[in-house]
Amino acid sequence: MAGAALAFSYASSTLAADPLKVAFVYLGPVGDGGWTYQHDLGRQALEKELGSAVKTTFVENVPETADAERVIRQLAADGNTLIFTTSFGYMDPTLKVAKAFPNVHFEHATGYKLAPNVSTYQTRFYEGAYLLGILAGKMTKTNTLGFVASFPIPEVVRNIDAFTLGARSVNPKIKTKVIYVDTWYDPGKERQAAETLVAQGADMMCQNTDSPAVVQVAEEKGVHAFGWDSDMSKYGPHSELTANTENWGVYYIQEARKAIAGTWKSEETHWGIKEGMVVLKPLNPAVPADVAKLFEQKKQEIVDGKLIPFSGPMKDNAGAEKLAAGAALPMKDLLSINWYVEGVEGSIPK
Repeated sequence: MAGAALAFSYASSTLAADPLKVAFVYLGPVGDGGWTYQHDLGRQALEKELGSAVKTTFVENVPETADAERVIRQLAADGNTLIFTTSFGYMDPTLKVAKAFPNVHFEHATGYKLAPNVSTYQTRFYEGAYLLGILAGKMTKTNTLGFVASFPIPEVVRNIDAFTLGARSVNPKIKTKVIYVDTWYDPGKERQAAETLVAQGADMMCQNTDSPAVVQVAEEKGVHAFGWDSDMSKYGPHSELTANTENWGVYYIQEARKAIAGTWKSEETHWGIKEGMVVLKPLNPAVPADVAKLFEQKKQEIVDGKLIPFSGPMKDNAGAEKLAAGAALPMKDLLSINWYVEGVEGSIPK
């Protein structure tokens, strides 16, 4: 009997030690220097923090097409019980696969649709974009900002607006020119758009795309830019003033621990600077001391809840009032925003 009990105890402990299998689906290559690179740093942080308690895998270069559903389904079939799908266009494929695998936990980045076994997570990245705007508004010589955008979806419009709001909070003369490239990652298209914006007078460049091409163009043209998703200063040591980056690791570690403990549940998460998910990299020495001081002051005000980037009074770029003085735009409206604030030129493509 004692031997049987010992064998049972050994088997139980072996089962308990089985690692949590965690999978990641990436839009671009791990070496994109931007969005996917930063997610993979989060995956590596998860492995480092939890060690043998987890076993991770990833699939890179997965387009937002039927291929996404095929990849997600295969990862679930392979026994991964926590799957992170890291791009907006994976939303519906994630939900479809989740129905077929009710015992697998799925997490979709930047989406807005939940299911019993699907959570959504995203950053309040617009907080960082607002701060980038403050630097741009204080340091521009042409009062013209350039923004290379991926797709006309709320996630991107929100960042364009926040960047412009931050700039106009310190310089009401600011105007922002936007070019959409209809892709998340295409260095050639991003470069062409950046060159066009510089030719149109933009001397402060921002982006919502994944490669460092915009920062590289700024370095070549002698203007300034901001790293996006990742620190891109090695591509533009003189041009990059700071970078608006994500620390996905803090979230991945939390969710894996929940899955291991059996406390995981479907929910929405929106973390920002305060929670350590949005991280602004150290300022370039080219930033004047008084501007750097203002930047740090405003960042602390966001952390303390004293500064809410999307707060009234606020007008759209056609002059219509969108938010009264003293009011803040609710999260549900931020998640579906489809209008430009005052100062952004043009209209949102249909």
